[in-house]
Amino acid sequence: MSDVVLVLTTVPDDPRAEPFARALVEERLAACVHLHTPMTSIYRWKGDVTRDAERQVVVKTTRACLPALETRLKTLHPYELPELVVIAIDEGSAAYLEWVKAEVS
Repeated sequence: MSDVVLVLTTVPDDPRAEPFARALVEERLAACVHLHTPMTSIYRWKGDVTRDAERQVVVKTTRACLPALETRLKTLHPYELPELVVIAIDEGSAAYLEWVKAEVS
């Protein structure tokens, strides 16, 4: 198993998305952040079914960065309860995984 992980979250589809992603890379909490194209999210929040335009965010980082990333994500994120899902990377290109590690250290 690799030390590299993917972190999934969503952000509103508005001008805050890119500065959010850029801050994580500039602060070396992420080697790379993908902002996917706008999507429609339908979910239950506080008893109501809600519909919002959001963007899926994929953060490439390491397990060692997760505590600091989670703290920063909560600070930067506009949502009361931001999504934070961590996906382990079992295998991958050794050179790519080393690049991720180098960029967040």
